[in-house]
Amino acid sequence: MKLSRRFFSFIIVALLGLQGCAVKYSFTGTNINYEFVKTFSVENFFNDSGGGPANMEQRFTEAIKEYYQRNTQLELVRNNGDLQFSGAISRYSLTPQAAVSSGDPNLPDRAGQMRLTITVNVEYINLSNEEESKNQPFTFFKDYDPRNVTLLDVENQLVEEIFEVIIQDIFTATVANW
Repeated sequence: MKLSRRFFSFIIVALLGLQGCAVKYSFTGTNINYEFVKTFSVENFFNDSGGGPANMEQRFTEAIKEYYQRNTQLELVRNNGDLQFSGAISRYSLTPQAAVSSGDPNLPDRAGQMRLTITVNVEYINLSNEEESKNQPFTFFKDYDPRNVTLLDVENQLVEEIFEVIIQDIFTATVANW
């Protein structure tokens, strides 16, 4: 009985102590100080890569807005947010990863795996803590088998999957501070 009272008292004191903290932690891992940071803004990202689907930059811009809205308590504003994001898709490249013999000495070998790589350069400005501001590239890739499907068959899915990982990496680098 004595042990359970001590434990209960400890829990109450710990909870009261945590209540006074200005930085609020969430299940998404953010450590945003909502007392000072209330808004975020995302400028339209540009496609400077020379490749990719026609609406790729718009898809990325909307995806990053949605991710931050879903995973923080920040309000999206048109411009001049407390946290500001801008940048460009700087690389969209396809490279062969594994050669497969055609079986015919008169025909060249073919690619057994192709890799789609996307790099997004992000400028992040944190008005409440300038030291956390950064300008950083984020890169990810996905492979596909060109013997079974064409790039056109899988391009939208690959771009979406790559963007998901890049946006998670941006989130971690900016507001999760892991």
